[in-house]
Parts: sequence; C-alpha cells; structure tokens
Amino acid sequence: MRHDPPNRPPRGPRPPGDAQPWGRAEVRGRKERFAERTASVQHVHAEDEHDEAAHALRERRSAELRLYGLNAVNAVFHRRPQAIRKLYLAEARIPALQPLLKWCVANRVGYRVVDELDLHKLAASSHHEGVVADVLREEPESVSTWLRDLPAGPQCAIWLDGVGNPHNFGAILRSAAHFGVSAILLPKHSTLALSGAAARVAEGGAEAVPLVRLGRSDNAIAQLRSAGFTLAATVVKGGSDLFTAAVPQRTIYVLGAEGEGMDRELAQACDLRLSIPGTGAVESLNVASAAAVLLSAWRAKR
Repeated sequence: MRHDPPNRPPRGPRPPGDAQPWGRAEVRGRKERFAERTASVQHVHAEDEHDEAAHALRERRSAELRLYGLNAVNAVFHRRPQAIRKLYLAEARIPALQPLLKWCVANRVGYRVVDELDLHKLAASSHHEGVVADVLREEPESVSTWLRDLPAGPQCAIWLDGVGNPHNFGAILRSAAHFGVSAILLPKHSTLALSGAAARVAEGGAEAVPLVRLGRSDNAIAQLRSAGFTLAATVVKGGSDLFTAAVPQRTIYVLGAEGEGMDRELAQACDLRLSIPGTGAVESLNVASAAAVLLSAWRAKR
C-alpha cells in the first residue's frame, strides 16, 4: 500500500519574520545559554542570601555585648539576667558562679567550661577573671524619659563631651555608681558606648548608672534647666574653686574630652565654671580622676 507524504508547505523562500526551524546545534546553544542564565540567577540569589545572613549576624553582634570580669558579669545577672545569651567560664570559677549556672540550666542558656587560652581569645584581654558572657546591650534612654522618671530632690549627673577612652569611661562609671549619680549623659552624635573593657573597669557600675542620649545641645540644656538642673563646666583654669563654690542640689557636671577639653560653645552655655585646685606640679587630673573628685565634692555638700 502506498502512503502519500503529508502536505508540506512549498520549499521556497520564507517571508521575513517567519520562524526558522531549529537545528541541533542551535538547540544545544540555546540550552547552554539558558543554563548560563539560570546559573547566573542562582548565583545572584545565593549572594543575596549570603548578604542577608551577614547583615543578620552584624545586627545580632551590634545588639550584643561581650562582657568579662566577675563583677561585671555578676552585675548583669543580678539586675537583668534575661539579657544573658551565653556564658564561658574557667573550671575554677564553677563554685563562685553556682547561682548563675543554675539559672542558665533552668532557662536553657548555654554555658561552656573552657581553658585559659580560650577565655583570653574570647575576651581579647587577659583581664577576664575566669568568666566571659555575651549579653544583650541596653540602649541609652532618651533625656525626656529620664527626666520624667527622675525623683525630686538632690540629683547629680555627668555630661561627657567627647570622652572616648574605654578605661576612663569605665572608671567614671565606677565613681558614678559609688556616689549615686543619676545618669551619664551622652551627646546626640557621640559614638561612646559601653564596651567589655569599660564594663570590667567599672566593676559592676555599668549596671548601676543609666546612659541617657541627649538631643540637640541647646534643646537638651533647656530641658535640663527646666528640670531644675544647673550645668557646671569643669575647666583646668579660670573656674571657681570646686571646694569653696556653692554646688547646687541638682547639678550636671560637664566633662570634656581627654586632651582637647570640652566644646567651647558648650562650656560658654553652662551656668558655672569649676576648677579643681592643685599644686601645679601637673597640669590637671585625667578625666576619670577629675570625675571622682567632682562627685565627692557634690556628695559632701549634701
């Protein structure tokens, strides 16, 4: 039986725009180009996922603070244990940290017993005292919130203008806790923040003294004055003698940066200028030592 071939279009030239049949080489080329485009899209997606993971890790790290030192870690445990995320300790510290370890077990917070070298690496310091902890960072509160909740009566706070050394910051926090300071005030754009080194030097004082973020200097000064505070600029020379001057019941000591001193406009905007008299054998005290003397003088006159 004869089979007639199916009807086919004539083999003449095709009109422009007509689709041409794909040869095997062209099909293979198209498949390769499709595979390349798919691989490129997958690579972009993988990069996006990697960037998102890296961003999440950076956010987590910025939200956490690595503390070290027995008093610094214990202070967090006693005031806000829910902030503790992970604990590392030397075996010799187990007896002293029993309450904290029991709390970690009860609340499913991980802890590890590690050797001295690991603690040194974790803390990036040899002053870890056998314990390191990752804790949630406590962000500074606004000046409005702080003033709203501040009790009436004598109050003292410290305004830090440009102070950046973490050891000085820690020493100031320790003195502030000792003398009952109401807050450490940080300028709007200050990069100063609590670090592991500052918390260790503060010996628990970092948990006792709140950090407060100010707004614009002129607005902050107006708010503080409205709350009954007198601003006292502390200067090396030319101020009233701290030990004979009348220090108001509600005082803000304004302390300048190490070396450069405080901003001149800020100093001029203050109500008082105070100096700590000395022998002249050295130019001045460092900012942390000066803070301790100033706070002692305020407390003595209460």
